[in-house]
Amino acid sequence: MLDLRRRELDGVGVIKQIRADDENARIIVLTTFDGDEDIYRAIQAGAKGYLLKDVPREALIDSIRRVHAGETCVPVHLANKLAERVGSESLSEREIDVLKLMAQGKSNKEIGSVLFISPGTVKSHVKSIFAKLKVNTRAEAVANAAHRGLIQL
Repeated sequence: MLDLRRRELDGVGVIKQIRADDENARIIVLTTFDGDEDIYRAIQAGAKGYLLKDVPREALIDSIRRVHAGETCVPVHLANKLAERVGSESLSEREIDVLKLMAQGKSNKEIGSVLFISPGTVKSHVKSIFAKLKVNTRAEAVANAAHRGLIQL
């Protein structure tokens, strides 16, 4: 059992390290973060279960038993989020960089200066971000990305 947010190495990094040492390790993520990107990254890294910290005691025990028996255990509402994530278009690394700077309130010119790209290129990235996240404003893009776990505020 491990949480996704840790001080030194994030939970996904820990999962990858454990799975590199023991590919049969059965890891359950127990966290407060339910963003589709968080779930996706944890399962992709090798977690066999993903639960929120408010899970009822009986469900937690059942999940531990099921994962120990070799099953994957993700509650339906989180599996639905995971399905949405898998079905949606991913943001590129550069688009994530732009989003992080947008979250800091930077203009296209300021973002371009930080990333060493033109304001026009930034505008293209912003347009792509809006389309992929299905939003119309910078504030919506930042809120959506934070909710999904793509960026941290």
